[in-house]
Amino acid sequence: MSDPSVQHQQARPAVPVLHEQRLDEVLGAAPERGRARYRPRRVGMVWRSKVFRAGAVIVALVLCGLVILALVREQTGPEGFLVGLGLAVLPVPLLMAAFRWLDRVEPGPWRNLIFSFAWGACAAALVAIIANSFATRWIATATADPASADTLGATVIAPVVEESAKAAAVLLIFLFRRREFSGVVDGVVVAGFTATGFAFTENILYLGNAFGEDQQLGSSGFASVTAGTFFVRIVMSPFAHPLFTVLTGLGFGFAAVSARRHRVRRIALPVLGLLLAMGLHALWNGSSSFGPYGFYAVYGIVMVPAFGLVTWLAIWSRQRELRTLAAELPAYAAAGWLTPAEPSALSSMRARGMARDLARHWQPDRTRGRAAARAVAEYESFATSLAGLRRRARHGAVGPDFGARERELLHHLWQRREFAAPALTHAARLTARPRHGHHGHPMPPPYGNGYGYGNGYSPGHTPGYGQAPGPTPGYGPGAYPPPQPYGGTPPSHRRPPT
Repeated sequence: MSDPSVQHQQARPAVPVLHEQRLDEVLGAAPERGRARYRPRRVGMVWRSKVFRAGAVIVALVLCGLVILALVREQTGPEGFLVGLGLAVLPVPLLMAAFRWLDRVEPGPWRNLIFSFAWGACAAALVAIIANSFATRWIATATADPASADTLGATVIAPVVEESAKAAAVLLIFLFRRREFSGVVDGVVVAGFTATGFAFTENILYLGNAFGEDQQLGSSGFASVTAGTFFVRIVMSPFAHPLFTVLTGLGFGFAAVSARRHRVRRIALPVLGLLLAMGLHALWNGSSSFGPYGFYAVYGIVMVPAFGLVTWLAIWSRQRELRTLAAELPAYAAAGWLTPAEPSALSSMRARGMARDLARHWQPDRTRGRAAARAVAEYESFATSLAGLRRRARHGAVGPDFGARERELLHHLWQRREFAAPALTHAARLTARPRHGHHGHPMPPPYGNGYGYGNGYSPGHTPGYGQAPGPTPGYGPGAYPPPQPYGGTPPSHRRPPT
């Protein structure tokens, strides 16, 4: 009896080739000389360990967190620290949820987001406190004018130091997590999480100091310094620091989708974004020196419109990712990797959520339902990465590892297609027309026997999560139309498979 896994491997379709250029032109020559330069050495091999590097990063961030905790507590006092912590944490879940919603099309790994938040709250905040204090004291000593030193430190030194410290997190992920940093949305999300962490620590310091000042003056209620600080920093402008750093993230995001031959552009865009972040930050910090209404003028004329423009650009980039799915995935559907209905389902957030629900509820028990829904979610993420990779390849923004990366993503899709293909196909039908057909009869269940995935699978024989099931009847490569030139949509794409 033949091995089903072998049949499954042999049944895989061919990889579609870009219509602008051949695959070998994209890949280039094999780096034989590069292999010759690789000489593993016994000394220093520990530095190549992912566990060691991750541990080193965690230890460094924890040490920075302990130091910044001690500094803030020393400046605010125990009571002020607790009050500042309780008030500063309020906008954090809302900001994180907003950036995570923006990242739903191709969710980035949580480890990157946690690192970004921790970097902003610990490392960047520590650098800012030390550098700002040192610079302000030096200016006050050199000029013998503490008042002008504080103003100059807030409008010139602080924007440069703080935005550079926050941009370091975006730069690190851009360099060392390049596969997970593929566009504008990734830059916005990473920058947003970094700035949210920085603002969280800074708000603890400001609110804690305001509470200590109220204790000395004996003021309380709405007329207190704490209430005023809370209104300005938490109610009116919780988006201030995220807005500044998102400009840097946009620069890195546009650099990520730029062609590799445009080296000057790939360097200039992040630098331009950082300079814009510093300029907007300096304008915001110096608004109080423009007169009694300077703060409100800058807030209404500059900050609110800038926030609206950046928000629109981020949402537009998110919709562009969905349009990329609809434009790029039909080539893989024509080659047999996807069902004809999957590109339209994957380009709709409503259909994607419905597919996960179908996968969860049509399994015989809750454990398998969660595993199936997780498989569909991973399938959607891999398909999004595949579409983005192909789009960047057409614009010359990929390296010589394009072919290997494409085959890797297709492999992940193929492993999960037994769960995802029926759910996404049925979700495409449900989102394209009402639940009942022309004659008022309910639509048939998507999985044949009512709970399994594909014919021939019973509750006791459902393939485990992560296994590579054999071709499903009705969804095998032979059921797809013959490969078409890239960009051409076969007629069968206009209707779901029968």
